Formats: sequence, structure tokens, C-alpha cells
Amino acid sequence: MGIRLHFWGAARTVTGSSHHLECAGRQILLDCGLFQGRRQEAYEINTHLALKPEELASQNGTALSAVVLSHAHIDHSGNLPGLVKQGYRGPIYTTPTTIDLCNPMLKDSAHIQEGDADFMNRRRWGRRQIGAPPGVEPFAPLYTQEDAEQVLQQMRPVHLHEPTILAGSTRDEGFSVSLTNAGHMLGSACVLVEAKEKGEKTRLLFSGDVGRKNLPIIKDPDEAPSADYLIMESTYGNRLHQPPGPVKQKLSRLIKRVTARGGRVIVPAFAVERTQQLVMLLHELTEEKQIPDLPIFVDSPLASKITEVFREHTDDWDEEISGYFKKGIDPFGWERLRYTQTVQESKALNDLHVPFIVMAASGMCEAGRILHHLKNGIEDPRNLILITGYQAANTLGRKLVDRLPEVNIFGEPMRLRAEVDSIGELSGHADQSELLEWMAPAVKGLKKVFLVHGEPLAQQALMEEIHRRYGLEVVCPARGDRFEIS
Repeated sequence: MGIRLHFWGAARTVTGSSHHLECAGRQILLDCGLFQGRRQEAYEINTHLALKPEELASQNGTALSAVVLSHAHIDHSGNLPGLVKQGYRGPIYTTPTTIDLCNPMLKDSAHIQEGDADFMNRRRWGRRQIGAPPGVEPFAPLYTQEDAEQVLQQMRPVHLHEPTILAGSTRDEGFSVSLTNAGHMLGSACVLVEAKEKGEKTRLLFSGDVGRKNLPIIKDPDEAPSADYLIMESTYGNRLHQPPGPVKQKLSRLIKRVTARGGRVIVPAFAVERTQQLVMLLHELTEEKQIPDLPIFVDSPLASKITEVFREHTDDWDEEISGYFKKGIDPFGWERLRYTQTVQESKALNDLHVPFIVMAASGMCEAGRILHHLKNGIEDPRNLILITGYQAANTLGRKLVDRLPEVNIFGEPMRLRAEVDSIGELSGHADQSELLEWMAPAVKGLKKVFLVHGEPLAQQALMEEIHRRYGLEVVCPARGDRFEIS
């Protein structure tokens, strides 16, 4: 008796988080994220879900009865519209803040899916040809805006530290969950799953993405609760971050250097958390006169919407940023900062001939307005491309970090002549030491650890350190691997 555990995503890779659990005839899904990478590979993985469409819609009690979402990032939430497209109509449990963040994020993701399908169809048939050639099916989007809207209708709020029995389960049989603060982004949670079957109980802790202490805006992560088994992320399992404290000074030095040579700072920034953190730090640097008085743009309609969600959830803020609020100061707005909305406003930035800072999504440079800014600025050695977050394998962002001499943007080869630098201090993912510290309170009761959400080298290093320090059995499952735990 116990849990049948099937790893479906973020297995020996960082994207597409999704883990399928079965107990007492009930089935649940932890996360349903979008896999990001090479177009064809991503499409194949994202269209093959853990359960078949007929199982998703089944009402016989053995089909998927609930989804629990750890946080709003697209690699954890982004295939929920694909799940409902294939027939799932059950509840999706997550924190209230995550629900509010998913509203604009999933709609934006659907817009990108529809745009990608339209682009592929136009490229295949040519702009002047109407309709598909005989026998050729047009590309269909992975999901649509309607699918994203349906997801929002199925979301159910769960507050931190309040045990919740999931749909299809009872107090004595099936699944219940309790959420704790993961400290990774606003609304993020670790998920403690309690599975009961025939009087036996198994506790499984899913870390989601574990955050770090002392990051701007978000509260520090809670300690790991006790559990029998742990599914833990390993994104930075083979490295140690610099402490977040000196990041303002580094940011100031970079901006001064680029401004002095007449360049612009181009920042691929995730619309959620990273953009808001950078805006707050730039606000502080501006007030303290540690950077020149130059224009700063957030060129992302999604980031603008996300920032409004941040303003509405002040209870989730840490003490530092709450101090702004108590003084009546908006940490996300001041005179030199402008949030652009229209395409025309975005394009107009290319005509500026003075130094400026522009932040735009996507954070991994795979879509969105950042591609236009890179296309117009990547070949100018005066400019700086400032990377502020993790870059998955095969993404344009990773190629920039690796400083490939030439990269493709909109299918056109571009020379990388701009300076590239990184600010890893703002990473929302715990490093090796921080992960080991986070899991320490739960170690005494653990029987086994499963490492997910990490590339093989990172997982191997973390696995060896967990075994050395705690003597625990550690497994790095591949996509499709199944385990029975009790």
C-alpha cells in the first residue's frame, strides 16, 4: 500500500514540471508545466500528458481527480490549458496569489501559442496563399485563450498551513495537502501530500521551487516539514550563489559603465518577480543617486499586469518592501520609470539615441518584445545584455550566456558584439548549500529523496552531497519512471 509515483516532467531537465500520484484508486497531479526547448521536441512532450483524454474526463472514480499547483511560473503551470483542452474538468488547487498571477500569465502563454501556430502556418504556405495545400493539416496551437479561461474557472484557493482534502478523497482514503511558503516567488508553495489507504499513511513532500533568504520583496521560505519521501528541485545543485546583498552595487557599476560609453542596458527579465525586483532596486539606486538620471522602461504588458497583482498582495511582501507601502511610497513606480503598453511605444525605443535601460520578457529570450530589443542592440559593442535568471538548455538566453559568436533572432543570424553579463544574486532558486539547509529539518524521517527540475550535472553533484551529508538514498528519475512508495 502507499503511493504510485510517476515522473512525467522536469525529469533530468529543468522545465515542464509534472508528477502523477495514485493512491486508493485516486489520482492527482503535482504541477502541469510547459516544457521549453527545441520547437518540435517541446511540442511532442507538451501534447503527451500523463493521462489519456478519456481518463481525464472519466467519472468512474479512477481518473484524475485533482491538480495541485506549486506556483505560477509557466514551467510549472503553463500546460494546465493543455490539460483542460484534453478534457480535464476537476479542481486545480493553489494559493490565492498564484491564482491571480495565473490569470494574466496563462492568457499570455495562450496568446504566444496562437501566435506561434499562425507564424508556422504563414511560413509554410506563404503570406499570399490562402488555405492549406491538399492533404496538409495546418499547425494548431497547443491551446487557446478559451482553454486558459477554463483553467481559471477550475482553480480553487488553498491558504498556507491549512490542510485540505482533495476532491475525490475522504478523511480516511485518498489525498490531502498542506502548503507552506516556498519563498521562490510571490504565492509559491511547497506541497506536503498525505496519502491514506486502508489505514496506512504516507507523507510525500514536493518542494516545488525552493527560494532563498533575504531576496527583495518575497518572504523567506518556511522550513521543510517532516515527511517520508521528498521530491526536491535541483536547478542549482552544483553551484553556490553569491549573497544577494551586494547586488545593488554590482548593478550600479554595470549601469555606470554602459552609460559612460553611450550604450543601452537590455535586460531579458521574467515578467513575474524578477522584473519587480529589478524595478525596486533601480528605484533605490535612483533615489540614492548611485546611477545616472536615465530613462528606464518596462516594455512588457504582461509585467505591467503582474505588477498590479503584486500591489494587491501586500500581505505576501517581506518587511523591507512593506516599509515603502507604510510610508505611502509606490516601490514599483517613479518619475523616470515608464511602463510601455503599445507596439508603437515599444518600437519607438529603437529610435532613442541616449543611454537607457529596458526590461522585457521573456526571461529566456524565447518570445516576446525582448527579441526585438536584442535584434536592434546585439551587434552594438556599447550595449550590455544583462541576464538575470536561469537559462535553460537550447534557449536563446543560454546561447547568450555561453557567448556564442553568432545567434539567430527571427531566423536571421546576428553577431553577438554586445557585452553580456549576469546577475545571479537575484536567483529565486536555492543553491546547493541552501537546498541542503532547507531539507535538513525533514531529514530524520526521510526514506528516499527524488531529485527533479535539474540538469544531470547539477543533480549528480547534489545527489552525492545529500548522500555524503545525510546518508539518504537519492534517485534522479527519468521521464516516465514509476515508483511505489509506502
